[in-house]
Amino acid sequence: MSPSLVLELLQRIARVIKDYLGILNEDSLRKNFVLVYELLDEVIDFGYAQTTSTEMLKSYVFNEPIVVDGGRLQPLNAAAIFMQGTKRMPGTAVTKSVVANEPGGRKREEIFVDIIEKISVTFSSSGYILTSEIDGTIQMKSYLTGNPEIRLALNEDLGIGRGSGRSVHDYRSSSGSGAVILDDCNFHESVRLDSFDLDRTLTLVPPDGEFPVMNYRMTQEFKPPFRINTLIEEAGTLKAEVILKIFAEFPSNITANTIIVQMPLPKYTIRATFELEPGVIGQTADFKEANKRLEWGLKKIVGGSEHTLRAKLTFSQEMHGNITKEAGPVSMTFTIPMHNVSRLQVKYLQIAKKSNTYNPYRWVRYVTQANSYVARL
Repeated sequence: MSPSLVLELLQRIARVIKDYLGILNEDSLRKNFVLVYELLDEVIDFGYAQTTSTEMLKSYVFNEPIVVDGGRLQPLNAAAIFMQGTKRMPGTAVTKSVVANEPGGRKREEIFVDIIEKISVTFSSSGYILTSEIDGTIQMKSYLTGNPEIRLALNEDLGIGRGSGRSVHDYRSSSGSGAVILDDCNFHESVRLDSFDLDRTLTLVPPDGEFPVMNYRMTQEFKPPFRINTLIEEAGTLKAEVILKIFAEFPSNITANTIIVQMPLPKYTIRATFELEPGVIGQTADFKEANKRLEWGLKKIVGGSEHTLRAKLTFSQEMHGNITKEAGPVSMTFTIPMHNVSRLQVKYLQIAKKSNTYNPYRWVRYVTQANSYVARL
């Protein structure tokens, strides 16, 4: 059978379990072993997948989950990234089961929409962008009773397909001038596209649990959030110096979290000493002896700032040839909450009213992550 089918099924099983248990980690699996076993029994029959819809499973599986406190263990999922330093959203809601009843029997009416973008950028040694791509998804998690209809509006000037007839916009202005052009996209089966061509709105009745409303891919130029400058040069016999500089090219009201910069060093490196900027906190630098790699960790980077790391290397033998060919490329991983580089936006989220007093909470969040962020030496 197709490997991609297996991966998709595993991912959907994980999502169903997370919908039921609220949080997916070792602790919650142990405590809810019977429930998870029952779910798997319904999802797969004789090795054939039957359904991975939380909505449909609710009519077969009635066990109540044993709720695990999400504060203690790190969850094994993408939702963990939203817990970092964003004041605007409640931390517990993302880890709430969609089937468990609230204490007191009342459910809090709310809906979450997450725009998650994974970006891949390759820089040449002189700092030019060689390739850039965004892999994005709009995730929704609904805790609305009675499954009301939802209208979700995207940018009106959104174009799909490279032949959308518009010239590539000037990406220096990130405020929103110039059209957003997606290469391609696909939608969840519950999405109705009746008025999508007209005014870029999606209509859907959200099923229970977490699901991707839309996946999209974009290769149109965008402004990369970080610029990386690397210098490596010999400094006498058996010695070399590395200078790594990172520039954060996003607004100063935005902060990137958990940044890790890695750089493979020449195979004959035996020691590395580091010099961080004076007075910095939340930064670490390490030489991984086993795979000869320099690792620089930064807890957070504020937009508009720049950071430098200096490293002195000691070699076990003399170099022959060009040192830059022996080291690099520099790669980087990071998470930037409340920022997206494609400028795709959810303009509004309308929920069909049941009554005049019905006004559920709506949470819309953006996050950008590095997929493959590489700078050549």
